Amino acid sequence: MKHVASAVCSALTIAFVCGTTPASADTLRLLTWGGYAPENVVAKFEAETGHTVEVTKSNNEEMIAKLRATGGGGFDLAQPSQDRIAGPQAEFGIYKPIDLSKIDSAQFITSMLEATKANTTVGGEIYGVPHVWGTSGLVVDTKKAPSVKDYTDLCNAEVAGKVSYRLKRPTLIGFAFAMGLDPFAAYGDEAAYKAVMDKVEAKLVDCKPNVKTYWGGGDELMGLLRSGEIVASMAWDTGGWKLNADMPDITFVAPASGALGWVDTFVLPAKGRADDAAYAWINFVMQPEIAAMITEAAGNFTASKGADAFADEALKVRYQASFPAEALDNIKWYPPVPAGLEAIEGGVLDRVKAAK
Repeated sequence: MKHVASAVCSALTIAFVCGTTPASADTLRLLTWGGYAPENVVAKFEAETGHTVEVTKSNNEEMIAKLRATGGGGFDLAQPSQDRIAGPQAEFGIYKPIDLSKIDSAQFITSMLEATKANTTVGGEIYGVPHVWGTSGLVVDTKKAPSVKDYTDLCNAEVAGKVSYRLKRPTLIGFAFAMGLDPFAAYGDEAAYKAVMDKVEAKLVDCKPNVKTYWGGGDELMGLLRSGEIVASMAWDTGGWKLNADMPDITFVAPASGALGWVDTFVLPAKGRADDAAYAWINFVMQPEIAAMITEAAGNFTASKGADAFADEALKVRYQASFPAEALDNIKWYPPVPAGLEAIEGGVLDRVKAAK
């Protein structure tokens, strides 16, 4: 059996030393999103580590509610978005710090790991590392709208009447960055943030004649792009890649000022009792080959370095065209939204909508 044990050991890049598997196998109680723990990945993990996995599918609101109700109990690993960590931790103490010595950091895309560490730090302790991510940016007909490279290019004269975006917060944030402003840097100062939003409001009002319609749902937007009624829009990466599959001129473009990124993380609930299994799972699923299996199930890429090489060939080509290394490193990751800013944003959106 020695050669079998060696083969299993060589397949693992998890944080325990080969030949010294855990003294006792644990059950990992995982609170996650649909697609993030597909059955084939769970089976492979269980076979290679001896741990078992109990998967509970959830969303941000439910995750926080469950952990708050139990003071961080009931689960050993959870996957809230990175902007749902610092606030709940400061208020409710529902997580425990990540021991980075037990994480194989080399498996992570460095810029994503560092951004998530920064956005999930409370009291000098790091509470989250990145897993699945996605962005919003531009979906463009590159033949009909070749000049659209950034959010504010949607206001160019050559695409007048043929663009769309939502009257939602990502539009405010994206336009701010494209105007050379940094809305996230102003998060700690309401007056400074209002000054940023005042400039964005003026730009959006000025840009309004260019807008064919403000899209409200994904199906509506896809229809507008497919029909040619619009040639450029703010939208999400996976939507652009989906259109590209049968309309090669249309694809997702990472804006010059940076795509806007969300990240679903790994966190340790405060009363989790299987930390070794949790760290083993993190290191296991961040292996490029395993991460590609999660991309296939979830539809989004992960923060695993090099995992795109193992993705579906067509998706890999689209991803690599949209996100060369410099575009990846330029993603603007959403931090937690401080209280009071949503009211400022809501006022801006209402006034833009009402403007003639």
